[in-house]
Amino acid sequence: MANREELRARLRIPHGRLDDINALLLDPNTRVVNDLLDVVAKYGTPEEIEAKAARARDFDALMARLAEHDCRYLDDLIWLQGQRDAGAFISEADYRRAVLGPAADATAFKDDFAVTLEISAAQYFPWIIEEARQSIANRELMPGRFIRVRKMRESEADCGDMLAFAAAMQIMGASYVETLDTKGTDGSNIHLGGPDTLTGYFGGIGQPNDHVLRWVDEYLYYYTTYGTRQVLNINSGTILAGYLLHKLGIGNEFKISVFVGNDNPYAALWTLLAAKLFSRADGASPLIGFNWGNSVNNETLEITAEFRRALGFEDVVRFEHHITEAYRHIVIQPYNRRDELVALADHVANISAKHEGGDPDVEATREHPSDILDYFRPRSEIEAAGDMPVLLGNYLDKHESVNRTARALTQAGLSWLAASKLHHRK
Repeated sequence: MANREELRARLRIPHGRLDDINALLLDPNTRVVNDLLDVVAKYGTPEEIEAKAARARDFDALMARLAEHDCRYLDDLIWLQGQRDAGAFISEADYRRAVLGPAADATAFKDDFAVTLEISAAQYFPWIIEEARQSIANRELMPGRFIRVRKMRESEADCGDMLAFAAAMQIMGASYVETLDTKGTDGSNIHLGGPDTLTGYFGGIGQPNDHVLRWVDEYLYYYTTYGTRQVLNINSGTILAGYLLHKLGIGNEFKISVFVGNDNPYAALWTLLAAKLFSRADGASPLIGFNWGNSVNNETLEITAEFRRALGFEDVVRFEHHITEAYRHIVIQPYNRRDELVALADHVANISAKHEGGDPDVEATREHPSDILDYFRPRSEIEAAGDMPVLLGNYLDKHESVNRTARALTQAGLSWLAASKLHHRK
């Protein structure tokens, strides 16, 4: 039998290999790098880009720009801010007491392993206000992380929806992710259409040809115009581009989508090795969210957590794990990973519990259960069909699922992270 340590020694990467990579990246004739640098240069130096983004995401600036739009969103934000300041939302301590009774005060919750409560997809700003009203009325939790997959150009043109959403996240103390319009489903692959060409998507819907550069261009537009920092990433080319932007000194961040297909520890190792290779001197990486494929089990996350820690990324890269999924057109139902999460959350840190659907027992009762295909419908089509109240109902089913997860974690003596400025009050 071969000796394990003798075999392991063969895996060492010679320093010269790094020299080869640097030579390629620094060669002034390397077109793949030059083309990326030209896109960045359209927006200024990294320092100028950072200054623009900081001004764009300034809360007072967001509110002032929103005041220019003739809609109720500004009033909704002022209401939300007032409710926060009045302590209208249930506190972390009171929530625990509501679940556990007097035992809550004697329970040593595992705060070092707190699970981020995540919801997807929060398509429209008014949904956040409806969710907040329900949370106040029912003493429920608002998520600590929101994912958006609405077309950004549509959001930008919708009465300041993008501005309002960004401001709401600051009011609540939550993080959020936008999804750029430049993606495989935008028709970038001219040979693919709908379900009749489904097999053509195998291997990834992708960002063919020059679409990586278009993705970078679009990102820098929203980064400098709205301060949008975190976006969804679905392709190995745009993932690499994200690493390179950050290496240049731009403060971009991204989460890798479930559609990338990271479904085993070796795929995860490849992703994290690249993140380490292009990390900054202080260890910072733009990879802040890592969505797993739906097929992963707890052992996969446990194994990956070991080398995530060894690479110095435990506090940097969040494991974003689907607890529920849209009821239609994505996975075989029933799909509910809550029990597995509870078993994992006392020893694997920095996990996000993503709720992309309601609990299956709730979804099964709906005339129109949540459908992943609804993400790609324009607002005009939804309103023409009279479906906006239905989709809001689907979203609130996801909100209920978030709170079921929070309750299950609390009952197990585990911690969660909700909207920090609403619930994690001292």
